[in-house]
Amino acid sequence: MRALIQRVTEASVSVDGDETGAIGPGLLVLICAMQGDSAAEADYLVRKISKLRIFQDSAGKMNRSVQDIDGSVLVVSQFTLAADTRSGNRPGFSAAAPPAEGKVLYQYFADQLAKLDLPVARGSFGADMKVRLLNDGPVTIWMDSADR
Repeated sequence: MRALIQRVTEASVSVDGDETGAIGPGLLVLICAMQGDSAAEADYLVRKISKLRIFQDSAGKMNRSVQDIDGSVLVVSQFTLAADTRSGNRPGFSAAAPPAEGKVLYQYFADQLAKLDLPVARGSFGADMKVRLLNDGPVTIWMDSADR
């Protein structure tokens, strides 16, 4: 699985003008299941992301996790993280998991974060979404479970 994590002051997602999820301080996680991914990859990213120390402590150092700050997480599916841009000018997305599998892993990922007592808001899998965010820092981090 691939994830793009952004430390945010606030973030929201809407579909057809209706807000489906919103958070205050915390993380916006754009997530993509790849071909061959399973719950093991989602579990790995949940562990890493929930403990990722990218929030400032009292000394101004990035030393606190989203759990430490009692923050929230907005999880948004984004198959375009699977983009292959090596050839031509039109990205290919064949490395992404098929939609049915991707949806299951997306839901599993968000559910596992929620089991850690993190407030989790969600986008709408497969929908044309509008995402608003106020990136804090800015801090943006890329993770791929294949890199472990």
